[in-house]
Amino acid sequence: MTRGGVLGLLRGRRTMIEIKSRGELEAMRAAGIVVARTLALVSEAVKPGISTAELDEIAEQSIRDAGAIPSFKGYHGFPASICASVNEQVVHGIPAASQVLAEGDLISIDCGAILDGWHGDAAVTVSAGAMRPEDKALSEATRASMYAGAEALVPGARLSDVSHAIEQSILASARANGVKYGIIKDYGGHGIGTEMHMEPFLSNYGKPGKGPRLVTGMAIAVEPMLTLGGNKTAELDDGWTVVTLDESRAAHWEHSVAITDDGPWILTAPED
Repeated sequence: MTRGGVLGLLRGRRTMIEIKSRGELEAMRAAGIVVARTLALVSEAVKPGISTAELDEIAEQSIRDAGAIPSFKGYHGFPASICASVNEQVVHGIPAASQVLAEGDLISIDCGAILDGWHGDAAVTVSAGAMRPEDKALSEATRASMYAGAEALVPGARLSDVSHAIEQSILASARANGVKYGIIKDYGGHGIGTEMHMEPFLSNYGKPGKGPRLVTGMAIAVEPMLTLGGNKTAELDDGWTVVTLDESRAAHWEHSVAITDDGPWILTAPED
């Protein structure tokens, strides 16, 4: 979700964050399982020679077979069931028959499903064929920062504590790998529940101790996006696809996470 999208929602009124009951979170978990199964199927299908349109067909079939509805299809006019972002594409890539994956291409797959009125939203980054070492390190750093953010989603914490945990994980990975990763700042996580994109906006960087206090029953999608270069992006003429200005490769990982008294509950985790 874009920072501007949430600021538009907030303008002129107080921030309202949806609080769910345990039963409602369990309903979200059911939607999350649909997303997890779909991402597993699509990830398995990623290989050189397959088009991103074919991956989208696999995803839509999986979601509908589960009795769910693709969250993305038709959302503000988006034409597909997944976002398929390849190499320098950061997020919101539109699947196309003309976009055929080649050996070593890095692809981020973002998927959402609605089941009984509740949303699940998650993303993974995988490779067509063998993954380049630098891409693997980038993807692993992004994934690790997502889990660091998820672990910070505890009652009593402030929202920016989560942002800070994500950023500190990224910086630790950068030091360990001897590189500097670009942290995408115009896009980030978001509240989720009866809608896909809800308040609050979750930045992937920042100082701790700021923002609303987290309480049991909140659900937030944690989704860091990193690059092998800078953090500047542009939106293509299709009105959706976001790319790095320096054409560096990007990775994107996401989980929908509930805040509970027993700790963070990853609603879009695989069943095992």
